[in-house]
Amino acid sequence: MASQSSTRSKAQAKAELKKLREQQKAQKQQAKAARKAKKASGEGVFSRIKQVFNMTRSYDPKILWWMLLVAVLVFTVIFVLLNFIIHWIVALILALPFALLGAMITMNRRAEKAAFARIEGRPGAAAAALGTLRRGWAVTEEPVAMDPKTQDAVFRVTGKPGVVLVTEGPKGRVKKLVGKTQKQLRPVLRNEVPIHIVQSGRGEGQVPLPKLTKHIKKLDKSLNKHEIQEVERRLSTLPIGKPPIPKGVDPWRARPDRKALRG
Repeated sequence: MASQSSTRSKAQAKAELKKLREQQKAQKQQAKAARKAKKASGEGVFSRIKQVFNMTRSYDPKILWWMLLVAVLVFTVIFVLLNFIIHWIVALILALPFALLGAMITMNRRAEKAAFARIEGRPGAAAAALGTLRRGWAVTEEPVAMDPKTQDAVFRVTGKPGVVLVTEGPKGRVKKLVGKTQKQLRPVLRNEVPIHIVQSGRGEGQVPLPKLTKHIKKLDKSLNKHEIQEVERRLSTLPIGKPPIPKGVDPWRARPDRKALRG
């Protein structure tokens, strides 16, 4: 009886082990199929980098030469400096990744410039530029005010400078729209929070799209992190409807893929 019980236990153990191996094999096959599907759909890192590069090259045909130039300069400087301090092999190993990093940063900058050139003048272009602001900024994804006839719009940004209203459209034409927006904000903000007006565009007194975020960051600081959150909480109580945006225009997706650029 003991031998029969031992035989059954061994058989059960073998069956469980076989089942476990089959499950592991199935999981590996699923993971392999998922990787193949991802690669086929062009979602890989290198595929995204290639897409960004091709998009940039269509606007800037000399992008490859700029990347090579920066890579060569970075490699030469780092290699020469480290060659006097460390062994030349170590200098070579360290210079190569820095050269590649320099080329990727160059592509990133040129890609942003190309993306801005593609969307400039289109409805929502200012929102696409504001979307590149990092932590510490609260940006409305849609206009807080918009003229459906002219498609002039006002976007709102909250940060250390206070509340920034960014206009999109001719300077004289958006004046009335900005004044109306300020009247809506004043009862909520009172006189405690400054309101800045930034005109985006290529006209006189306006800020070009590629320089928009830099201009906003340079504004005088007035709020800290907690005050920004409190201001946003107040502004969230305002009844803001969704203004009509023309179909087929989605400039928010026109920005370069930053995940791909980081590798």
